Amino acid sequence: MSAPSSRLNVALAMPQDVARRVFPDRLLERLKPELNLLSAEPLQEFDSPRSRSLLARTDILITGWGCPKLDETVLDAAPNLRYILHAAGSAKHHVGQACWDRGLQVSTAADANAVPVAEYTVAMILLANKNVLQLARIVHTLHSAVEPEDHFPQLGNFRKRVGIIGASKIGRHVIRLLRSYDLEVVVADPYLEPSAAAELGVQLVSLDELVASSDVVSLHAPSLPSTLHMIDARQIARFRTGATFINTARGELVDQDALLHRIEQGDLYAVLDVTTPWSLPPDSGFYVNPNVLLTPHVAGSLGSELERMAASTVEEALRLSRGEPLQFRLRAADLAFTA
Repeated sequence: MSAPSSRLNVALAMPQDVARRVFPDRLLERLKPELNLLSAEPLQEFDSPRSRSLLARTDILITGWGCPKLDETVLDAAPNLRYILHAAGSAKHHVGQACWDRGLQVSTAADANAVPVAEYTVAMILLANKNVLQLARIVHTLHSAVEPEDHFPQLGNFRKRVGIIGASKIGRHVIRLLRSYDLEVVVADPYLEPSAAAELGVQLVSLDELVASSDVVSLHAPSLPSTLHMIDARQIARFRTGATFINTARGELVDQDALLHRIEQGDLYAVLDVTTPWSLPPDSGFYVNPNVLLTPHVAGSLGSELERMAASTVEEALRLSRGEPLQFRLRAADLAFTA
């Protein structure tokens, strides 16, 4: 691909507060030498005269959380639009079918967003195998020091088995980060070929084997109709005694009633960064069970991590200015397998 003959026009489309959080001025400044940033003020809707005027000249639309739907009407007002670069993970909520029908190229920052989720996951895996959360609770309850091995004689990370459900972007980042540790990592994913698993340095196993044999099980599958309650009561019953289940994917992938029932038996731990509903009812047993750690969807990009996604999107735009292909292109066929 050769460099464009003239500078491409870029516009932002997202709520103002999202733009302020995700795109610091220094990142937008990086666009200006190579691209024509039509306005530093993002489009928050597509119906006003200002929005229509900008859309008419836009080649690259950088979108974010809260971007309105890009449908036929919007695309009719943007005859030059060729690229949609989403500065977040899933683009399903605003990239309509019309975008694919017209051959627009779409990119997302899902890979950049996967990094903090993987970091959170690895931290929880290491803490789980050391039984840190349980020991901390005991210390707080007794108000005194304890002998860790009196409570958990097999604690530790050396040669423990970690099961990764889903070789997604996040799952692969977790696998990469775990290479630094003396852990046995196994993966269950119906779309992962044995040769690809070998390249990742992991063992490909069935979901049944993974949940029954792993000391820690971490879920990294997308939320799709086919994955609803993929961790069902049968699978939950198979978890080995003393195992920890980590969910940073989506709550609906798990039969939460069956999970809580098993946890209440006292032989399973859980780290849940996501639940269904998003905010559990005040009387949920997950709040009060000592074997559960609930976190408020903190694994994904927040705070300083938002800039990583913006930087990834800016780099995509700069690639286009040089006539290079998108690095993180999303295709319509990918939607059946991604969140």
